[in-house]
Amino acid sequence: MSSLDSDPDRSNSRRESRRSGGYLDAASGTWLNPAAEQAWLAALEQGWADPRRAYHQGRHAALLLDAAREEIAAGFGASAGQVEFTTSGTAALAAAVERFAPNLPADSTVVTSAVEHSAVPRALDRWSGPIRTVGVDRLGRIDPAEFAASLGSRPGLAVLQHVNQEVGTVQPIEQVASLIGPCPLLVDAGASVGRVELPEGWAVMTASAAKWGGPLGIGVVVDRHHRASTGSAGDEWLGRANVPAAVAAAAGLSWIMQRRELFAAGHRKLIAELREQLPVLISDVEVVGDPLNCAPHILNFSCLYVDGEALVQGLDRRGIAVSSGSACAGVSGEPSHVLAAMGVLTHGNIRVSLPFDDCAPEVTQLLQELPGLVRQLRADLP
Repeated sequence: MSSLDSDPDRSNSRRESRRSGGYLDAASGTWLNPAAEQAWLAALEQGWADPRRAYHQGRHAALLLDAAREEIAAGFGASAGQVEFTTSGTAALAAAVERFAPNLPADSTVVTSAVEHSAVPRALDRWSGPIRTVGVDRLGRIDPAEFAASLGSRPGLAVLQHVNQEVGTVQPIEQVASLIGPCPLLVDAGASVGRVELPEGWAVMTASAAKWGGPLGIGVVVDRHHRASTGSAGDEWLGRANVPAAVAAAAGLSWIMQRRELFAAGHRKLIAELREQLPVLISDVEVVGDPLNCAPHILNFSCLYVDGEALVQGLDRRGIAVSSGSACAGVSGEPSHVLAAMGVLTHGNIRVSLPFDDCAPEVTQLLQELPGLVRQLRADLP
């Protein structure tokens, strides 16, 4: 039995989630971890009131919200007043981008990469100044010097993800920060939190609680240079704050931060096994992403002569859940803009992303089932 299996904090409901199928799509979201689940249930009983109200139920809810903000701030190396809650990680990223637009000189430059989450270009549609998109190499990595130089003489804002949610490549955030000087750096850490050590040098960071084992429907904006404001672009004060979700997100973050290295060590071995075995077991497979500077839990590969959605459906019938296509556009069937920017195969694509668990049985099952499925689908081609 592995050290993960012997974790005393594992709850019965989590075991039931494991039994429900071979879930390997944690980059899209995962079940509540034990601490988040317990905090959620307790907060539903104690934090149901509107925290903006002055009566005692409202004040109690406000205290819970403040404590959650403090706990999340500690996980990001920030202060409580710099944390704002939104309705999702996507909303957090959009809010953070939109926050800068009114304060930037009209002729200043915004620089981002070609592999950012789709929320970034959508939010930048409202920006009338120059926008420069920096390409990536075949590993999905930007060149720090090129990225910094693209800001030109009128730098306004730099937007760069830490870990790509689709291929797992880690961007050189600290190196970029050292090159761009006082220009604010907005970092999307949706695929980073609880997986790898967070970098330094950023001004604003966003993330999604669902990615670290917290509840759906809550994201965070952490702004090191401004206090969270009731007039910000986020969602927290446009309506009533979701106190139970915030409390569960904070508890879940603390739980996973204490166990991050344990999970990462196990997951790196499993991803390395997949990276090594897939080309041996299946012909015409391209494994993409940086094999060294990468998140421990994500692997992306493409199979020639096979449709990605057919692979997803075939694996689902065999009890294995994976994703295909763009991490933020896969539902629409659009080809991955990330893979296209990298210049690698965009069809027959599968992303495996490991949940916070001992996933060895699921990985073994994938290696057993996938080769036969690929052969079957290829045989069905004209």
